[in-house]
This record gives sequence, C-alpha cells and structure tokens, in this order.
Amino acid sequence: MKRVLSIFAAALMAVTVFAGGSKEVQAAPSGAIDKAAFDSLLASGVTASDAEIKASEWASAVKKAGVLRLGATRTSYLFSQLDETDNKVRGFDAGLFQLLTKYILGDASKFELTQVNSSTREAVLQSGQVDAVFATYSITPARQKLISFAGPYYVSKQGILVKAGNKDIKKIDDLKGKIVATQSGSTGPALLKEYAPKATVQEFKTDQEARAALEQGRVNAYVTDYTLLLNSMVKNPGVYQVAGDVFGPEDNYGIGVPLNSDAVAFINEFLKKIEKNGTWEKLWKVALGDRTGISSAPKAPEIK
Repeated sequence: MKRVLSIFAAALMAVTVFAGGSKEVQAAPSGAIDKAAFDSLLASGVTASDAEIKASEWASAVKKAGVLRLGATRTSYLFSQLDETDNKVRGFDAGLFQLLTKYILGDASKFELTQVNSSTREAVLQSGQVDAVFATYSITPARQKLISFAGPYYVSKQGILVKAGNKDIKKIDDLKGKIVATQSGSTGPALLKEYAPKATVQEFKTDQEARAALEQGRVNAYVTDYTLLLNSMVKNPGVYQVAGDVFGPEDNYGIGVPLNSDAVAFINEFLKKIEKNGTWEKLWKVALGDRTGISSAPKAPEIK
C-alpha cells in the first residue's frame, strides 16, 4: 500500500505547489483520456458463460431485463466522467461497470445510469432503483448493515485539499480552529471527528459543492478520499494543493449491491477474471496512469 500512496503522491506533486508556496513544479499531463484505447479495452472485455449467469439469481435478473441499472456519477473526472461530445462515460469506475455490463449482457452499452452522490447511494439500492452502485464507494461496517459489497477493487486514504498558495495548513493538526468541508454520507465526518476534533466541519452533498466552498473562501480546507483529490488536482491544475500526508485507515472501494445478494459472489468472480487476464491493470493505465503521468500500476487489492 505504501507503494500505491507514493505513486499518487508523485502525481499530486506534479500538478501542485509545494506547501511553502515558493516553488512550482512541472505540470502533469492534461488529464485527457485516450478515448480510442478506452473504447478498445471495453470491446475486448470477457463475457460470462450461460452456466455462470444461471448460477446467479442477480445476474439472471439482469440478463432477463436486458439492461444493467447502475448508480454512478457522470462528474468524476478520472473515475466516471460524461463526455458530451459522444455521450459516453469514461474513467476507472466507468470502465469497470461497462466491462461488467458486457460480461453479463455481451454489450458494454446496455446500462442505465442513475446519478448518485454520497448521501443517496444506499437509498437507490434499498429501493430497488438500481442493481449496483459504482461510485468510489468505501466499504464500511455501517454501510454493510444496509447493503452488501463486492470487491474491493481499489484502495485509497484521506487527504486535505486547500487553495493553491495556502501556507497555513500543512498537516492534519493545522485543521484545529479551521472550517473544513467534507461530503455528507461519506467517511469524512467520522474521520474528521477522530483526527481533527477541534475543526468546525461543514458537510456538503457533492464534491462540486465542497470545492466551490473552498474556492470561495467559505471553508479553509476540504477533506475527502485521496483519489478524489487527485481527480480535482488533475482537472484543475494550479487551483488547489494537497496539504501534508494522507491520513486515516485505508479506504477499500467496493461495488454496492442489495443486502445479502448473490451479486457479491458473481461480481467478485468477474473482478478476479479481469485482474488475472490483465484488464484491470490496462484500465488503470488508460483511466488513471496515463492521465496523471504515473508509469507504474499498483497491485490490485485482494478479493476474498
């Protein structure tokens, strides 16, 4: 895990200003995704056998419906971003859910996307509105009482985002007495209570709202998943910087499914297949590595 974090730290340093604010470093790549490479990877995705589909009640229902109903986002630049020029969604999470769509239905385009945020992810699953949620979704004991998770498929920690040039906040202890944004329904509020108990926390429904508050000076910092901070940095070079080191426990990103669904076993087998045949690593490279200037892919997390 240290290797993964050091890789992302290098990428962040490539698009930000040092904490002291006195020296700028060379900008990272623009962050644009290679559309042709991404689309080609989807086209090469594996498909499940009829026997594998029939063995899963969840997958059988999706197959019968002819569409995979997904809770996801269209606004996460590196993980799941809508391209309005061709109406396609691309990124790391988007690649995974389209590969899963192809795995079940033989066609990566046969999905319906319901926009979700940190506050609505459990609700859309519990109501039966969607079949699965892909949204940089941290696996936590509290959430596991309401829904089930396949995976993990990715690992992250927490980070602190501040405006470029900020010299006051260099580490987690510097949040004392500061107004700090985080997303409601995320792991952020609980982690801030533990690691920065003397900060004043303001919760926002979406990442965009939290970053807007930071840019407008209504909050002093924004705490969220480190990978989402990378997302903001690459998309908005020169606007933000990351203060200090990552902190908190490792966040394991999982795929949310209905509670006690056999989707867990089915999706885990899918994840194991794409990790073993190299598709996970290729997707990481196209969706994250090439766009941030990171040359070495991390090891995929173990799926139990």
